[in-house]
Amino acid sequence: MGSSPMSMRSVLTFFLLIVQLASALKFELPAASGGKNERCIRNFVSKDQLVVVTAIVSGSKGDGQRVDMHIKDSMGNEHGRPRDIAGEVRQAFTSTADTAFDVCLENQLSGRHAGSNAFRDIELDVEIGADARDWSSIQAQEKLKPVETDLRRIEEMVGDIVTEMEYLRTREQKLRDTNESTNERVKWFAFGTMGMLAALGAWQIVYLRAYFRSKHLI
Repeated sequence: MGSSPMSMRSVLTFFLLIVQLASALKFELPAASGGKNERCIRNFVSKDQLVVVTAIVSGSKGDGQRVDMHIKDSMGNEHGRPRDIAGEVRQAFTSTADTAFDVCLENQLSGRHAGSNAFRDIELDVEIGADARDWSSIQAQEKLKPVETDLRRIEEMVGDIVTEMEYLRTREQKLRDTNESTNERVKWFAFGTMGMLAALGAWQIVYLRAYFRSKHLI
């Protein structure tokens, strides 16, 4: 007895909802009067993956607080620096390499209206790969059914996971090769050290014997 399309769609929708909830982050960002007060969220992205960063910031412009966002990766590339955020802002970029990237938010006091304990509520959502694509637009363009769209999305998500696992496997292989090479060098260094100590001991014996003979002690 097969499952009905409605029940299958419900399961897929529940799965996608869990994934979306797991990726969202909410926190309070207190305001500072001077100096750097950044809070950064780090994530990893594979090469040529689409990344969409969505930030929803409470408050409004001119309320005495200024929230700036800075997106950068470990390669030194900058992917966006929106300033004075209020409401929803979205930044999208495509990664150029397998790297980690940081989404940094900073809240600075810009007037006297904010008070001493001012803060902004931040809701940050980082979507990578299949999650970052506009599936509503894809569904409309390709005339897909809702279940087909969900299956397509899950298929691409699984593909992203496989790609990341392949990268981790390759990285583990490189680390293992480096470890084995280091162990080999340490082994030969130990053998060389033991050989030098043995040669030094033999030389000391020969030298002391010659010295004692020259002094007619033996």
